[in-house]
Amino acid sequence: MLFNKAPLNTDDVSPSLYNQDLAPVPASKRTWGVYNYLSLWVAMSVCIPTYMLASGLIAGGMSWKQAIATVLLGNLIVLIPMLLNAHAGTKYGIPFPVLVRASFGVRGANVPAVLRAVVACGWFGIQTWIGGQAIYSMLQIIFPPAAAHASLGWACFFAFWLLNMAVVWRGIEMIKFLEGIGAPFMLGVGLLLLWWITGRAGGLGPVLHSPGKFKTTSEFLRFFIPSLTGMVGFWATVALNIPDFTRYAKSQKAQILGQALGLPATMTIYSFIGVAVTSASVVLFGEAIWDPVLLIGRFHEPLVASIALIAIVLATLNTNVAANVVSPSNDFSNLHPRLISFRTGGIITGVAGLLMMPWKLLADFNTYIFGWLVGYSGLLGPIAGVMITDYFLLRKTNLDIPGLYRRNGVYEYRNGVNPVALLSLGAGILVALIGLLLPALRWLYDYAWFVGFAVSGTIYYFAMNKTRTGFVSVSEL
Repeated sequence: MLFNKAPLNTDDVSPSLYNQDLAPVPASKRTWGVYNYLSLWVAMSVCIPTYMLASGLIAGGMSWKQAIATVLLGNLIVLIPMLLNAHAGTKYGIPFPVLVRASFGVRGANVPAVLRAVVACGWFGIQTWIGGQAIYSMLQIIFPPAAAHASLGWACFFAFWLLNMAVVWRGIEMIKFLEGIGAPFMLGVGLLLLWWITGRAGGLGPVLHSPGKFKTTSEFLRFFIPSLTGMVGFWATVALNIPDFTRYAKSQKAQILGQALGLPATMTIYSFIGVAVTSASVVLFGEAIWDPVLLIGRFHEPLVASIALIAIVLATLNTNVAANVVSPSNDFSNLHPRLISFRTGGIITGVAGLLMMPWKLLADFNTYIFGWLVGYSGLLGPIAGVMITDYFLLRKTNLDIPGLYRRNGVYEYRNGVNPVALLSLGAGILVALIGLLLPALRWLYDYAWFVGFAVSGTIYYFAMNKTRTGFVSVSEL
């Protein structure tokens, strides 16, 4: 059901906790239906990081069936916390940084919000680097002398960065427009690329014939377990901030159906394209080329290559502004609502993305999957554990909306911070990432998202029931 109480009284809010971008979305502006959420996920999933996710599994030694099954399972798992966190956005019309105030406190919410924002900045940088390199590769194909000017690659990178900033400046409705028209086109071009490259390799038969490289089950599991965590970690970011999108939903049914249809199916289909095309590169060139921009550069057919690279640029733009700008913009705005708007938060995201040196995060598939994806999942899993435990198990989906925007209210806890939530978060992160320091406990890192989620959620549930801090008032709602 939609939040049907009276509009928030802006005279009764604390200025440090409120601006128009963080305010509950009124019913009149909740216009997103099933197609909007389905196309949102198609547009966010049909991107080069998705392709590289699956192609990295092939490069690591999986067969195509093992790679596709791993991607599908990971996305079915992450869909669960995605839909759970989406509920509050639709019911109350509030974004992620406001929702997380219920569990962490009106000031303590800045901690998980900033952690989420930092990860999003890294993703923004990665996507921007990919888009810039695609533009550079296209120029090299159309105008070969461009290859002699390495500085042109950096110029393309910054030009694509400026394009992303322009879309952010136009706001959420521009993002909605891009997703609606771009999603079907991107998927169609991806299938065209699959048909073209596998045709050059002699069809799907030779491409998918090669078995996996793992000789024993234990050898496979050593690669599969952290890979599955990486698959979950891939969308662990949006699993937290999905209320930023579902706050615009017409109904719970619309967002649930749109997401359930859009996420697992699209990720699996587009991952298959990455798997098949990477396998084709082995047939054609004797090595698994997991970066599609580099792969396309191996073919000297300007028309086909240009179409493919244009599709990469458009798909990357779609994904970047939707998945990697909306949330951190709101998160940074939450730090100081009076000074930082959605647009300003988007600029901060763009600058931070540059500083995180995305070219290093994409150095190879090991760094990308087992370093970047698995590593940050150990930060985000604990946040999800606290949020879901608080909203569903403790509060039974009941929130005091005015209290989320007011100091000294229901969610004040101790000077605006819930120490139980922060301690639970810290414990989950510590246990999840300790395997990086202690080789004997490496399995904790391999399961980082799952371990962090379970540890933080469990500690938070029992500690909140014991202390009752900030929890007694829930029964009064």
